Amino acid sequence: MNHEAMVAEFDEQVRRNARPDGPGAHVERVGDVVRQTGPDPVWNGVLWSGFDGTDGEATDAAIAEQVRYFTALGREFEWKLYAYDRPGDLAERLEAAGFTPEQPETLMIARISDLSIGTGTSTDAGTGAGTGAETRPPEGITLRQVTDAAGVDLMADVHDQAFGTDGTRIRQQLLAQLTERPDTVVAVIAMAGDVPVSSARMELLPGSDFAGLWGGGTVSEWRGRGIYRALIDYRARIAAERGYRYLQVDASSQSRPILERLGFAPLTTTTPYLYRPRLS
Repeated sequence: MNHEAMVAEFDEQVRRNARPDGPGAHVERVGDVVRQTGPDPVWNGVLWSGFDGTDGEATDAAIAEQVRYFTALGREFEWKLYAYDRPGDLAERLEAAGFTPEQPETLMIARISDLSIGTGTSTDAGTGAGTGAETRPPEGITLRQVTDAAGVDLMADVHDQAFGTDGTRIRQQLLAQLTERPDTVVAVIAMAGDVPVSSARMELLPGSDFAGLWGGGTVSEWRGRGIYRALIDYRARIAAERGYRYLQVDASSQSRPILERLGFAPLTTTTPYLYRPRLS
């Protein structure tokens, strides 16, 4: 994979020409910034910035404009910063403007046809076709595609256990997508009998070559048994069937080694910078 060419392709398709990622979301380019806005539970934030790196005052002015815009809406927002974004001190400028960085992640990309996973028959969800041997989930685990509110509730329960955070917003967003734009998301849950133990979703970007893998989480007692790998296989086969060429993941330090073994390559790092308006 040519690194520079992939960066350019990713930027062009996923960032510069981003599409709304769910019902109620609106994407627009304002000057050198591409941003998404929308009511809860829509993600609000800056997806791309095209600063040339030479005019610090213009960069600061653009940052301040985004702060004013989202603050006027009464919304906290995220500036999704990639390591290659310009200027080189953009992170410092965001912090000076009141943004708070969260943990950086590694943007990893794989060409689906190159992945060292199966593309064979599917699990009980009734999707998947092609050639090759399917990566089976561990014994006692079945994978189910989520299509309704009951399944979304199970996914939110897994999210709460796996990450120790409130999955309410994810539940609302996923339910809205499945109801209004089912073509843009695939959600899957791993069940140990009647107990949900792992879940993940895939965001599909119509008109692009990229599908994004998100939210892969497994409750602690079921980790290290191959469920995460099986969930990647499941989603990769569906993405391939629907004509997508690449998978993208914002990988944590825990998932990066697994993804590298499967054939994903690190492209860069990405750090979310959060701004929380001080509302009177």
